[in-house]
Amino acid sequence: MGKLNQIDKAADSKGSAVTTIWQFVKFIFVSLLAMIVQFTLLNVLNHLPPIVDLFGQNFEWWVFKSPVNMVEGAVGIGGLGYFISNNTANIVAQIVAFFVNREKTFNSGANIAVTLPIYIIFTIALICFSAWLNPTLTHIFISKGWMKGDAAANLATMICSAVQFFLYFPVDKILFHKRKEEAVEEAPAAEEAAAAVEETADAAEEIAAEADDAE
Repeated sequence: MGKLNQIDKAADSKGSAVTTIWQFVKFIFVSLLAMIVQFTLLNVLNHLPPIVDLFGQNFEWWVFKSPVNMVEGAVGIGGLGYFISNNTANIVAQIVAFFVNREKTFNSGANIAVTLPIYIIFTIALICFSAWLNPTLTHIFISKGWMKGDAAANLATMICSAVQFFLYFPVDKILFHKRKEEAVEEAPAAEEAAAAVEETADAAEEIAAEADDAE
């Protein structure tokens, strides 16, 4: 990763515009990594017997619909099974993307205790959107006869991933704006401020004690 750090520093020296472009390039590769994780897990889960058994069980709750899809008279990818596999793969991919983007894309020293809850809320919103859109697209592709199970599921997942890609970058850019160097520089300053407050408190106690003695 030494070479990557050198490129990061070179980009930083060229100004914020070049830094943002370089971050976007890295974000593309991280997103591809997340997509590989998502597609691999999706296709593995879609062939596990417990998931396959649920393809024939229609799922409908609130705005979410994952209907049973029939392919040439047989049950295809869909139903509750696909709802589970699709969302599980999506969640795992976003977890991978969060930590890799924080560490490598933005070199961020932002506090995880602050950024992670915000990221989770945004991710839940996007996952809910994908949980509605993905099965809907899959059902359309299959019902129209445009493609069969795995191909339909993968194309629907690809479309949802593309939507998430363009929404995540500006959000991550805001969440991870604090660089590691800034966080390191702020730590000693915070320690000095705490020490100054402690010294002031001690001085105030001494003055109060002297006033009591004088009385």
